Amino acid sequence: MTTSYDCSDPAQRREGLTAAQRAVSLKQCVVLPTDTVYGIGADAFSPQAVATLLASKGRGRNMPPPVLIPRIQTLDGLATDVHPDARALAEAFWPGGLTLICHAQPSLTWDLGDTLGTVALRMPDDEVALELLRVTGPLAVSSANRTGQPAATTAADAARQLAESVAVYLDAGPRTAADGTGSTIIDATGATLTVVRQGTIPLERLREVVPGILGLDEAPADGDTRADHDAGAASA
Repeated sequence: MTTSYDCSDPAQRREGLTAAQRAVSLKQCVVLPTDTVYGIGADAFSPQAVATLLASKGRGRNMPPPVLIPRIQTLDGLATDVHPDARALAEAFWPGGLTLICHAQPSLTWDLGDTLGTVALRMPDDEVALELLRVTGPLAVSSANRTGQPAATTAADAARQLAESVAVYLDAGPRTAADGTGSTIIDATGATLTVVRQGTIPLERLREVVPGILGLDEAPADGDTRADHDAGAASA
């Protein structure tokens, strides 16, 4: 059974967060707001839950979802050999519309898809999302839409596309990225950071923190599938 909660009402917000936490524990998917677009989320450490998320979107393992985290300290729990420039960007723009592709901790027993040993991480600037993440832990989250369709900027948009494949919808009103723009995605796995998707944070602002970061049109055209990480919800 699918239920939607109006998070502008304090009582429904509490009830919705409890229901979403329960759904995540049962390996089900939930829709949550972020500071960019709405996202569909599932337990990042459950291969079953992640497979359900990908199936709900009509997406294959070649496009693994990013992972949303509740606090910047979680970065070191999920990633290893974090580039100093990536850390500087996280400190400057988290919470916010920045997704960092890092080397995943090899000890983690998760299966997000064909990640080539990487993980895309983001801390969203949305209090409902952060409240949920604090009680569930890291969530695999992709933009709340069917693959090939526009990203959902309202919970109703998400429901029209994802329907009963989602157990709980947390409705926090229209997202500020009304054009469906997601987070800016940075590949931080090499010696030089590179933008692999331009989103809500422009290159000029990134260069105020890391002057040497490469823009989208400057990135090496080597077909690196790390760029296939969807931070849509996160991008959302």
